[in-house]
Amino acid sequence: MKSYPWLTARPIAHRGYHDLNKSRWENTLSAFKAAIDRNYAIECDVHLSADGVPIVFHDDELKRLAGAEGFIYEKTAAELSSLRIGGTDDYPPTLAELLQLTAGRVPLVIELKGIQGRDAGLVEKVADQLNRYSGEAAIMSFDHWLIRDFKRFAPDLPRGLTAWGEKPDEIELHFTMLAHEIDFVSYHWQHLPNPFITFVRQRLAMPVITWTVRDEEGRTRTADYADQMTFEGFEA
Repeated sequence: MKSYPWLTARPIAHRGYHDLNKSRWENTLSAFKAAIDRNYAIECDVHLSADGVPIVFHDDELKRLAGAEGFIYEKTAAELSSLRIGGTDDYPPTLAELLQLTAGRVPLVIELKGIQGRDAGLVEKVADQLNRYSGEAAIMSFDHWLIRDFKRFAPDLPRGLTAWGEKPDEIELHFTMLAHEIDFVSYHWQHLPNPFITFVRQRLAMPVITWTVRDEEGRTRTADYADQMTFEGFEA
């Protein structure tokens, strides 16, 4: 397992440094610029458009963020660029636009959002862009079928498991993902501590980041049981 000290060196702005979607919305170039200006690392989410372009967007459906009907995988990148997020001037950016904006100034932690049957090529296409990117960037996912593709398509990138849960069957499932040579874990702070996180930190020396910290309790739990936080709603 390789070491990536930059992954935990600074707080990670959840979906960029947005203002809880009042005027600066999540996963927009405005939110990412605000994070860069404050020297925070950036967490973001990526889907594939209908024409196979990696798009920075969280939800499967368009309604909450873009006020449109339908699903992100039904729209081309050009069609998505014509939408507006929360009635602002921002639109769903492509991953390429985020990389151009960031230009290596802060690290990126990119969550790949799988939709079974709709995400063929997602890992490969994101990895292709990141392999040509000169800045620090990592990929992660909740979706085990995507994580199984990480080593094949992204062998040179830091790769992580996004997870939550406290029940024995949930913990056991997380342990199975260690077979896929992940480099870090992003875990829901309210479910710390647990045997999986204790094992990966103490026995494997694997870095753990938390999601999503919004208050002092989350910050304290992160300090006690993890190595860095993914946060929103305050200045870290």
